[in-house]
Amino acid sequence: MSEATSPAGAAEGADWRLLCVDDEPNILSALRRVFRQGGYRVAVAGGGAEALKMMETETFDLVISDMRMPEMDGARFLEQVCQRSPETIRILLTGYADVAATIDAINRGEIFRYVAKPWDDNDILLIVRHALERKALEREKARLEALTKRQNEELRELNASLEAKVEERTAELRRAHDSLALAHEKLKTSFLTSIKVFTNLIELRESSLAGHSRRVADLARKIAGVLDLDARAAQDVFLASLLHDIGKIGLPDYLLAKAVTQMSGEDLGYYRKHPARGEQALMALEELRGAARLVRAHHERYDGKGYPDGVSGLEIPLGARILALANDFDGLQLGLLTSRRMNAEDAKKLIVEGRGKRYDPQVVDAFLHLTGAVEQDPANELAIAAADLKPGMVLARDLISRDGVLLLATDYLLDASLIRQIRDYEASEGVRLTVYIRPERR
Repeated sequence: MSEATSPAGAAEGADWRLLCVDDEPNILSALRRVFRQGGYRVAVAGGGAEALKMMETETFDLVISDMRMPEMDGARFLEQVCQRSPETIRILLTGYADVAATIDAINRGEIFRYVAKPWDDNDILLIVRHALERKALEREKARLEALTKRQNEELRELNASLEAKVEERTAELRRAHDSLALAHEKLKTSFLTSIKVFTNLIELRESSLAGHSRRVADLARKIAGVLDLDARAAQDVFLASLLHDIGKIGLPDYLLAKAVTQMSGEDLGYYRKHPARGEQALMALEELRGAARLVRAHHERYDGKGYPDGVSGLEIPLGARILALANDFDGLQLGLLTSRRMNAEDAKKLIVEGRGKRYDPQVVDAFLHLTGAVEQDPANELAIAAADLKPGMVLARDLISRDGVLLLATDYLLDASLIRQIRDYEASEGVRLTVYIRPERR
């Protein structure tokens, strides 16, 4: 099979027709230039109504539309395209400020992907190529399924005595089945590759997050293996881990630069909406609906003090309980949750301290099965209640609030004023803190 007719090569030839829709002529010129250089046949329209009229007489394989346009915005236009020509691939151009409108477009127009403006030429070419490769694979899949159906009908018509012909047709069927399996595998690989590419785009907004989603996904998948999750559930955990930060796309840069412990008031409330936004962004894709549920619940706590829904215990999906621990373990080391970065061992200790409160005990146990028990040196620390603190004592561990906020750092020398503040905190929050101090030297 030549490149011109193969599923992969078909995405690069002149056989594919693209329609670019935007009310700004300079944007249309830029898109036409980019895609013509890629060998595509490109048509342009200055608005949704003009584009729909063109589609009445012409067929297009892929439509790229801007979100903000007069008279008919991108969400309404792509919804019309979805209804009139569902086989046409739909891509939306949008800015970071258009998150709510983008989610609406995803839900109503069932778009394949949305691309942030300003775009990178290579990235948008790669996205279009993947989209058309997927379409080519779907066409090939339909052709092979039709071939298989036709051959099955021919087989039923054959005389039982014609063994040679039956064997010949069976061999052809096997080859068709192998080709179909290969097409399915390519489609699956393309899907996972697209997820990973999109994850990289999410992390580009914050350089400190580089590799965060992949590390979280790797740890979450290992914990899922220890807990014997079935293949589908483990796949949902893996995909949710890769995409758990998708709801942060619309957050302003200044908020992404803050650790959670440094947020308060309106900023914290706005930040805590990102799990629900992440679920909304993924629900339109059937393959990601299971992962979307986990993304929504990955900031819930085992004791019910999490967000956005405040559910507790086994009401939280197991995959979300796994993701919560894996995400926090890496986040503690990146300084996303506290004002300072922790090493792996200190992060592990904080995870263990949250057992039964922030984290599911069985998930913590599976995590320790993978990473080993927490290193302890009882000779170098004593656990006492806040009521027993005395001036001159030195902290052997960080003093952490029930919400994971760093109150005092290791090696802090306590005085009467600090001890009074610790006791006042216990009284106001209705909690009892365990404080680890260094034993006196004799």
